[in-house]
Amino acid sequence: MKYFLSFLLCSLMLSTAASAQAKTDKFLAQLLQKHPAKFKTLLANPGKYKIQILYTQIDRDRNNTPSFKTYRYQVDQNNYFNPASTVKLPAALMALEKINTLKIDGLNKETVMLTDSAYQGQTKVLQDKTSANGFPSIAHYIKKILVTSDNDAYNRLYEFMGQEPLNEGLKAKGYASVRLPIRLARFLPIELDQYTNPVSFLKDGQVIYQQGLIKSGKDYKNPTPIFMGKGNVTNEDKLVMEPRDFAYSNTFALEDQHQMLRAVLFPESVPVQNRFHLTPEDYRFLYQYLSQLPRETAYPAYAEKQYPDAFVKYLLFGGPTRTERIPEHIRIFNKIGQSFGFLTDNAYVVDFENKVEFLLTATVHVNEDEIYNDGKYEYDTIGFPFLRDLGQVVYEHELHRKRKHQPDLSQFKLTYDKPRPPKS
Repeated sequence: MKYFLSFLLCSLMLSTAASAQAKTDKFLAQLLQKHPAKFKTLLANPGKYKIQILYTQIDRDRNNTPSFKTYRYQVDQNNYFNPASTVKLPAALMALEKINTLKIDGLNKETVMLTDSAYQGQTKVLQDKTSANGFPSIAHYIKKILVTSDNDAYNRLYEFMGQEPLNEGLKAKGYASVRLPIRLARFLPIELDQYTNPVSFLKDGQVIYQQGLIKSGKDYKNPTPIFMGKGNVTNEDKLVMEPRDFAYSNTFALEDQHQMLRAVLFPESVPVQNRFHLTPEDYRFLYQYLSQLPRETAYPAYAEKQYPDAFVKYLLFGGPTRTERIPEHIRIFNKIGQSFGFLTDNAYVVDFENKVEFLLTATVHVNEDEIYNDGKYEYDTIGFPFLRDLGQVVYEHELHRKRKHQPDLSQFKLTYDKPRPPKS
């Protein structure tokens, strides 16, 4: 009873704080309200669906220099949502930066990277049959992260970075909300994620860089509990009728996600502090794999039936249950997340044919029974359709929005691993 009363008090305080601090711009609210058939039910229940949206219009001057105007809907960094796989983008960026910062002859993102084990719960990686040469590398892990959101690939970058350097490095760049205390889908005791594996990089069979076991000197648990729901299924498959505490889960606020994607795509438009130390080739590489479809990927090779175009494209195209192909003139540079009933997509959308570009980042929560970790979430019936409809509404608005200068989008016209094959 005492626990329950504490939870109610905490929930009331969080709800009051959220309503006071959430940022909503009239324009975006009105745009959504024009489509009651799509959005009325969800918008009428903000506490249930926890929707947050950031929409940035991009206008170019006569020199093609972009300017940005951002609109918000219920955006509040104190209103927790589970970021799920969206945390993989900062790990990829920090891993590329670390490789560049080390400045070791022969060490680059394509160099063979072998992962050892030196502590409880750790596993080795000595080969990767999905890569062109049969070995893992930073580049190959990032490809798998961006094209199909591979969990193990993220964990290997997390181990290469080390828990503390990863977290502190992102905070130093001004991404203050980021808190990454755990690997993904490993379900280890929380203290084991403080220890990250030894790694070695090899060129022509010889070790050119070696990194030992790293232990974080800091605890990245949230300083206060983050209670949600009314029940939780434990990793031992036991239902506990108490709210789940997300204090040891990852955190990555929507505004930081939006800013980070902009820092990758338009680095000159953000403060120097927010940028990453990347080479021109790193940027080209990221642009390719942020937008490359599974069927366009050579290594790994993905079957279109299992990995349709929308597999990691939630906005506009509705996610992995949609089998329609994405039109060739549209490209989405994005990173998604799906976990615990939360769906998030952080995207830059380009339409080369109609000269349209915009940034759109959104999250929605679908957990009707309020029990976490039971595998029962309304992704297909509510979550994916909402993100699809949101993307389409914003896209339609962009199609009709007047621009003084048409954008030159050639920077984002890229060569992919293989041409789009005809639909079988």
